[in-house]
Amino acid sequence: MRLLFKQRLFSWLDSYDIYNEIGETAYTVKGQIALGHCLKIFDAYGNEAGMVKEKLFTLLPKYEMYRDGAYVGCINKEFTLFKPKFNIDYYGWRVEGNYFEWDYSIYDGYGQRTATVSKQIFNLTDTYVIDVYNPDDALSVLMLVIAIDAEKCSRN
Repeated sequence: MRLLFKQRLFSWLDSYDIYNEIGETAYTVKGQIALGHCLKIFDAYGNEAGMVKEKLFTLLPKYEMYRDGAYVGCINKEFTLFKPKFNIDYYGWRVEGNYFEWDYSIYDGYGQRTATVSKQIFNLTDTYVIDVYNPDDALSVLMLVIAIDAEKCSRN
């Protein structure tokens, strides 16, 4: 399953549209007014499906992920000098690749590739292609990508 992650051009808060491979809206992400990032994910029918929320008062950035209102895991940045690294407590997944420049893969706890993420260049807004190998993982992958994107935005 392929998702196209596009940031909206004119938006005061973080807002994204997520399209499936045939161009239909699969998810909409809307930023909420809050201390730190708080991004709510809505399915194609307008129902809240998930949320990525920045945990405040931590030494390094940390993002918690919720699905249907229930906590499912978190991602936090580790201290490194050059290459960004994340500690992921989320379904046993890990991220490998160059996520600083937005080309990386997500692996499950068995070493199987769950998804790949790559940035498209020559667009007015941030645009990423997310290839998800199991459609049932689409929302979970999307929440992880949003958390990494939020950390990157905070850093810049």
